[in-house]
Amino acid sequence: MNILFFLTPKSEVIYIDANLSLQEAVTRIEQYSYTALPIINQQGEYVGTITEGDLFWYYRSFITEETPVDSSIPIANVPRKQDYLPVRATSDMEDLVSHAMNQNYVPVVDDDDNFIGIITRRDLIQYCYNKLKSLSPEDDL
Repeated sequence: MNILFFLTPKSEVIYIDANLSLQEAVTRIEQYSYTALPIINQQGEYVGTITEGDLFWYYRSFITEETPVDSSIPIANVPRKQDYLPVRATSDMEDLVSHAMNQNYVPVVDDDDNFIGIITRRDLIQYCYNKLKSLSPEDDL
C-alpha cells in the first residue's frame, strides 16, 4: 500500500515557521491545543518538531530570575528533546509504522526534503481497526 493514502497534506497541517518567536510559537500551540507541531523553514524543509514538553523544559531549565524569558528568540533555537523522524513519500508501510509507534504523527518529506504533510498515528490505527472489523469471524488475524 502507498503511504500517501494516509497523508494529510501540508495545506491542511498546522505547523510553525522556524523563524517564529518563542512567544508566537507558544501562542500557536495554545490556539490549536496540539501537544506537538512540525517546524518548517523558509525553504519548506522539515526542521523538527516542537512539543509542549520542549517548551516546559526550556522555561524550566533556561529561565531563572537572573535570566528572564527572551520571548523573541526563534523557535528553531529552542532545544528539543527529540524530533519526530520523517519518512520519504516513497517509504513503505513497514517504515511508516515503525516511526508511528513512537510518534503522534510522522512528517512526510519529498526527495528534496520538502515537507509535504503528516500521517497521524490515529489514521493508521483507524485504518487497521476498520480492516479488522471487516474480517469475518472465520478469517484468521
